[in-house]
Amino acid sequence: MTEQATVSTEGIVGLDEPKKMTREDWRKKKELEEQRKLGNAPAEVDEEGKDINPHIPQYISSVPWYIDPSKRPTLKHQRPQEEEEGQYSTIGEWYKRGVQENSVSTKFRKGACENCGALTHKKKDCLERPRKVGARFTGTSIAPDEHCQIQLDLDYDGKRDRWNGYDPEEHQRIVEEYAKVDLAKRTLKAQKLQDELASGKLDKTEYEHNSEDEDEDKYADDIDMPGQNFDSKRRITVRNLRIREDTAKYLRNLDPNSAYYDPKTRAMRENPYYNTGMNPDEVGYAGDNFVRYSGATITMAQTQLFAWEAYERGSEVHLQADPTKLELLHRSFKVKKEDFKDEQRESILEKYGGQEHLNAPPRELLLAQTEDYVEYSRHGAVLKGLEKAVARSKYEEDVLNNNHTCIWGSYWKDGLWGYKCCHSMVKQSYCTGETGVTINNTDCVPFEEGLVEPQEEEEPKSLLEMHRDKLKEKKKKKKSKKNKKRDSDNSDSEDEEKKKEKLKKALEAEDKWVKHVEEIMQLEERKRPYNSLQEVKAPTEEEMEAFRMKRCRADDPMASFLGK
Repeated sequence: MTEQATVSTEGIVGLDEPKKMTREDWRKKKELEEQRKLGNAPAEVDEEGKDINPHIPQYISSVPWYIDPSKRPTLKHQRPQEEEEGQYSTIGEWYKRGVQENSVSTKFRKGACENCGALTHKKKDCLERPRKVGARFTGTSIAPDEHCQIQLDLDYDGKRDRWNGYDPEEHQRIVEEYAKVDLAKRTLKAQKLQDELASGKLDKTEYEHNSEDEDEDKYADDIDMPGQNFDSKRRITVRNLRIREDTAKYLRNLDPNSAYYDPKTRAMRENPYYNTGMNPDEVGYAGDNFVRYSGATITMAQTQLFAWEAYERGSEVHLQADPTKLELLHRSFKVKKEDFKDEQRESILEKYGGQEHLNAPPRELLLAQTEDYVEYSRHGAVLKGLEKAVARSKYEEDVLNNNHTCIWGSYWKDGLWGYKCCHSMVKQSYCTGETGVTINNTDCVPFEEGLVEPQEEEEPKSLLEMHRDKLKEKKKKKKSKKNKKRDSDNSDSEDEEKKKEKLKKALEAEDKWVKHVEEIMQLEERKRPYNSLQEVKAPTEEEMEAFRMKRCRADDPMASFLGK
């Protein structure tokens, strides 16, 4: 049984499967490859007798297992493989569409569609409208058969040809249809204009003007092109792409702290070389703001803005179409605007007076001369002179008292706040400086314990004395237990009275606190006192009991009688 199994497996796998090379064979193979590369040994020869270049990499020279299992030296797998004739369909071959017009049957055939009579599909797949009486019973108006779909076996290029199966005659029919519709529209429009011209409703000049508009309508679809902003009021061409030869803005300075680059709008407003110390006049690019606010760009922008405003108010002006007319109109507008301002100013002064206040010198010359020099950058940062005033809140800040150099709350340790300058945890205390820091950070003896005089060292006791002391302590403990039993009865009654007094005081304090809270809630939110610096203590048992007794519960049926 085992011999038959081995024989069958050998027949399936094959006897010439690759064997594992030994270490010695592998070393000899590598030495032979080196000698061939140096030219000391002859090169390998393929089946056609051609030499194989020893410098070709192994992943190119090695034959895949599925092409040539015989493992002989060859480069045939790297050359174009010849295809057999008739293996694949031709590039122009495609599925046939439509019906077979030549072969039309006159009677119903067995196995055909019961609805239309075509032999190439069944009744459930029929696309024709369901007849009242099918072709199976009438035997008339049999539909022609469709073309049988041949299964094409396309090659690599045929599968990826996007125009394979495209019929140019179909597109030509669409073009001819639209041309006929356009010709019909033109003839109707020309006939309508001729009728209006003959009836006298239309002049000859208007007829010529309409013919010019007809030519302009040809290019109406090409107006709104990509890269342009087309509007009925204005039309601006926007260049959204940079030239590929230009250096990208974000590559001019690779420092991450340099000018910000916006990838969405491709804008870098600041100068990318501002932190390198280079002169902005010497660099090739100094930011979009530098280009935007240099030369005649500001006046150009003002003129464009004036053109838009004038167009909205009914003036037919355009910056690109009528630049001279727009410039003259803008100048006259500026003159009229200045004259109007002067007239308005003089009328106000005549009516209310106050010319002497306008002619007064500036406050710096009236009060005192100032030499404060402040120089700002284009972005508003102070280059020379005074710094900007820091915005402060309405609360007092940096208020130092009792010789402290830091505020209360600048130091924290073990859950307590204090002063950082002296590490004092007592508020409103006097600052002790560095000495206080050293004392608070060292484990020093408290002040009261330091005043206690050191006691003399006692002499060591003997074992007999230690035994006698233990017996005395036991007798004292027994006496103290008896005395505690007697005093416990008296102390219980005293504790109950003390608890009642404490609870009474807690109830009175709770009433005062509730009244205080009601008064605060009646005040406005801005006028309420600020008491967050008060010391917070844990409530006692009597205070908790008073809070529970005074707390109003909504589900209590007697809650409405508490205030009575």
